Amino acid sequence: MKAMGIDYGLKRIGIAFSDETKFLASPYIVYHTQGEEKDLQFLANLINLNKVDEIVCGLPLNTKGEEEAIALKTRGFMAKLMAITQIKPVFVDERMSSVMAEEYLSEREKDWRKRKEKLDAVAASIILQDYLDNKRR
Repeated sequence: MKAMGIDYGLKRIGIAFSDETKFLASPYIVYHTQGEEKDLQFLANLINLNKVDEIVCGLPLNTKGEEEAIALKTRGFMAKLMAITQIKPVFVDERMSSVMAEEYLSEREKDWRKRKEKLDAVAASIILQDYLDNKRR
């Protein structure tokens, strides 16, 4: 079984998967949203195809560590995904994931357009890898 990392956004959803041992997270894709029903079905299909038994979702908090509107939307979307998949998501603080993803990509890709295409998937893999590392401790 695998773990799935999600960097949820209103326009794009970054997706990452772990390996079978849940040791290493890797970016998978950046999915461009197409409406909630299609988005949920797309993710549910990925979960089934990849034999996912654990979902880790980044929770966007403000600089004070508090939830605001986008965090509530993220929780609502993930509750609907849980209703379909029966997998309860784990939420983790994602405040630094996009910054870390940008730093990682800027070292490897000079074209900012190409970096932007990959950013959310890399952020999802950072969210997932952080969770996996902390779980082993």
